[in-house]
Amino acid sequence: MSKDKLGINTICTHIGEIKDEQFKGAVSPIYLSSSYEFLDVDVKRYPRYFNTPNQEYLSKKIAALEGTEAAMIFGSGMAAISHMFLAFLSKGDHLVVQNTLYGGTVNFIKEEFPKYGIEYTFTNGYKVEDFKTAIQPNTKLIHIETPSNPLLTITNIKEVTSLAKSKSILTSIDNTFASPVNQNPIDFGVDMVMHSATKYFGGHSDICAGAVASSNAHIERIWNVSKNLGGSLSDMTVWMLERSMKTLGLRVKAQTKNALKLAKWLHKHPKVSKVYYPGLKSHPEYKLAKAQMKGFGAMLSFELDKSLDSEKFQKTLKLIKSSMSLAGIESTVISPHLTSHALLTQEERNAVGISDQLIRFSVGIEELKDLKKDIEQAMEV
Repeated sequence: MSKDKLGINTICTHIGEIKDEQFKGAVSPIYLSSSYEFLDVDVKRYPRYFNTPNQEYLSKKIAALEGTEAAMIFGSGMAAISHMFLAFLSKGDHLVVQNTLYGGTVNFIKEEFPKYGIEYTFTNGYKVEDFKTAIQPNTKLIHIETPSNPLLTITNIKEVTSLAKSKSILTSIDNTFASPVNQNPIDFGVDMVMHSATKYFGGHSDICAGAVASSNAHIERIWNVSKNLGGSLSDMTVWMLERSMKTLGLRVKAQTKNALKLAKWLHKHPKVSKVYYPGLKSHPEYKLAKAQMKGFGAMLSFELDKSLDSEKFQKTLKLIKSSMSLAGIESTVISPHLTSHALLTQEERNAVGISDQLIRFSVGIEELKDLKKDIEQAMEV
């Protein structure tokens, strides 16, 4: 059966599983060895070479979900994006990067690129005109994030990739917030798709990992850099990630359904001044999100009324947890100015709309009525 004809839950369940030929177990066996046969074998396996059995087969699942030829897994999302950047950018090259972006990526670019002599420009906005203005003669890569963290801005993927291709520039995207359940950027011309696999791929707040999906040629180029940098993932964690991804479709669809209902409810709430969610018709890119996404995702952000203390609100929640990470089956909230964008200055946060009243909400699979009740009681204190 062709992978192209399989449904997402079938891909999650079956693609990339290792057949237990010896004992016929229902799940993939774990290969914990760090030493493999060298002579007379087709593949010289070594954990740092990203090609142990569990590493190799999980990569097949990720590639199938994103519709690419190949994929690689890493020790974290930052390992994935940093290895990808360093594989395609060298001294004298230039990167155009979207300004509404995960703070860790911003910090990596600002702190590390000068050491390598790599130039970069952050766009003034996230419209195609902003990217066009930022392109330089030495631009080699354009990187975008949509939906963005934490304001859920939506970038027109097709317009950006068309612009890039017209100038022979590669494109990459952080697809973490959408997940392949809700968005497949390859369909819109993106060259490389990366994920913090810690998030929806893992889904249970117990794994740290990253992934990049792309063509065979691009993945080989990333591999040539990554085998030297050594950001591989242990096979025990790889096995746990493969197990978690079997329910990826079920989890994300349930979370997305909850998020849309909560966004509509919060949008009307008297103690919420603004809601950022692409599934709301009031969102400036609602039509665009509807056109390029299969679902609007399970992440949203909202601004608390100035009469409320954002930290006190989070501490008063009883069911919803205050947590740095996101995308687990449990609902979590956090203040971006204290976490994802804490490395930015106050001026930089103000410039991209990250206020102290902003709450990022990762919606879980709990019953909707229970989540609403918890939010209500926290707002009353």
